[in-house]
Amino acid sequence: MAMQQQTERVIQYNNEFLEKAEQLKPTFRYKEVKPVDLVKVNENPNVIHGWEISREAGADILKSKEFGKGDEAVLDFKTHLVGRVTFDVNAVGSPPDAPAYIRLTFGEMPVEVGEDFSDYNGWLSRSWLQEEYIHVDTLPTHVELPRRYCFRFMKMEVLDTSRKYNVTISNVICRTETSANEKPELMVPEKDKLNRKLEQVSLLTLENCMQDVFEDGPKRDRRLWLGDLRLQAQANYGTFNNDDLVKRCLYLFAAAPDSQGKVAANLFIHPTLMPDDTYLFDYSLFFSTTLYDYAFAANEWETALNLWSTAFRQYEIAAERIDGNDLLMDDESWWSFIDWKDGLNKQAPSHGVFMYALQKGIALAEKVGTDQQTTYLRELYRQLKKAALSHLWSSEKKFFVSGSDKQVSIASQVWMILGGALDKNEAQKLLKRIENETDILGMNTPYMYHHYVEALFQTGLKEEAVKQLQYYWGGMLDHGADTFWELYNPEDLNFSPYGSHIINSYCHAWSCTPIYFLRKYLYN
Repeated sequence: MAMQQQTERVIQYNNEFLEKAEQLKPTFRYKEVKPVDLVKVNENPNVIHGWEISREAGADILKSKEFGKGDEAVLDFKTHLVGRVTFDVNAVGSPPDAPAYIRLTFGEMPVEVGEDFSDYNGWLSRSWLQEEYIHVDTLPTHVELPRRYCFRFMKMEVLDTSRKYNVTISNVICRTETSANEKPELMVPEKDKLNRKLEQVSLLTLENCMQDVFEDGPKRDRRLWLGDLRLQAQANYGTFNNDDLVKRCLYLFAAAPDSQGKVAANLFIHPTLMPDDTYLFDYSLFFSTTLYDYAFAANEWETALNLWSTAFRQYEIAAERIDGNDLLMDDESWWSFIDWKDGLNKQAPSHGVFMYALQKGIALAEKVGTDQQTTYLRELYRQLKKAALSHLWSSEKKFFVSGSDKQVSIASQVWMILGGALDKNEAQKLLKRIENETDILGMNTPYMYHHYVEALFQTGLKEEAVKQLQYYWGGMLDHGADTFWELYNPEDLNFSPYGSHIINSYCHAWSCTPIYFLRKYLYN
């Protein structure tokens, strides 16, 4: 089939869906949290990012600590927070004859309050770095910072006062906000210490990403991304059980397709709903799989019926990318996500994603679709599976290959397995070969590691799945993670696709899934 021609983008808003999404807007839960310690941030080349913290005193010392020009303090809240910060500033000494000029820096990790942001050289906007410069004209005063922050550490620097007075900074409070329900009881026994820690940190990661929608990261990008939503929703079922938030997000995506019916990869929610101009092959298909997961988990079929036409349209659009050999056409653009991995060819893994999504779509069509739609999806799946085995499987390499260079990647093997290209026995053999293969393109994100672990569990390789789960997410814990990160490469601790690890998100939606694995496969 011919590829779709690019046309000027026109958004077709669905007011009925917008109204349903608005009705599902969540209520928030708030809590006031105070800092615990005053800490020093020290350079150490032997720890991740080269920075570590050491306790200096309890945070109560702020009550008696005076700050003059050039003085600073770093507060440690001892846990990851998402919320709004307030504090009091007072003058000490002569009457203040000039404003107090204060810089505030917020960090999820020590590096963010250690390194100077002026040295940042990444390609994402520096405006994502969490810092504020404020002038306090009248003293004493109560300061309420206008923005929401995502942090554990808060650095306060007095850039200037005057020669006549110092300041005190006290009553620092973060009022956290989340749309998550109260935390569920932990299911992992205390004796299983590592798995219990994985459970706790997963829950906090998910909780802090549950806001007006399921955000991908409360520090950056604060948006609703389809790939993240799918994994957050899976982790939500059986934990916070905020199924209405999943439903709200599905209606928001369905409310703003383009003129061809294509669902965007992500949405801006404020001030009004606006789909981003990024469209990704795999993410669009994940609308249907997220709808499938929701309908079966919540046993709620009205939403599935309402949104089925949007889901089915994603399959039709995806099929336009199929060539004469029933393979997805590859190109050099950013047409499919899969993973943040330089050099990764997306053809074979995206082909596997299509098959995976079709399996879910067939099950949905049998519930809410027509016989004609069900037959169409079954035939499409048959064609794609046949093409995968005929054209993408290398009998010489014993791996699936991708692109004109016949690249062998973990992503290709994993998505072909999840897409059902191989039976369970052959899939197990393939996954075991991955462990011993040195010349294979690896993974860089918890997003891709999630699917690798899922493939291990689904094929019955439980021991290997637990090993990978504990190695990868446990590695983040070893490096001091309070919440799980957007990016983690155990072999390159400074990895960032954005040019600087300081801009990375250290509480990220697609990393919250250890709780999903623990409850689905190990402690159910």
